[in-house]
Amino acid sequence: MKKLLLASSFFIALQCCAQNDVMMLEKNGERVKTFGPGVSIQFETIYQQWFQGTIDFLRNDTVYINGTAFNYKEIATIKINRKHLNYEADGAILVTAGAGVLLIGAINGLIRHDPASAWYTTTSYITSGALLLLGYLLLHSINKTYHLGKKFTLQYLALSAK
Repeated sequence: MKKLLLASSFFIALQCCAQNDVMMLEKNGERVKTFGPGVSIQFETIYQQWFQGTIDFLRNDTVYINGTAFNYKEIATIKINRKHLNYEADGAILVTAGAGVLLIGAINGLIRHDPASAWYTTTSYITSGALLLLGYLLLHSINKTYHLGKKFTLQYLALSAK
């Protein structure tokens, strides 16, 4: 029984993989995000070209994305999609609600046969303006862009066995 257990643990160890290399995005020396194989990434190179895809693997300071090789030092900007909120849907709903407040004021004014100057109150202006502004801000904050240089750095950690 002990020999069977020893043999099975030996074969399990043969099937295990070593750790993969990783890249770490740091802000002033503190980790912001870690990139490894299987992670989606969108970045701009130092040649002003944008690339997007999934990291296939990292080896010898080289990042392989969808079969294309890049040295990690060629990356100038990294763009990360925020996923904590549904920014696109929530922003569209708020913009629609802000426009709806203005539209409802106009429709009510037409139905009541009020003069155009009486269709809106200060409250409706403030409400619609706040909803439109908040929706606009949500729609334009979907992506977070990290420009590598002074504040942000990209570190390559070689963890795999050579």
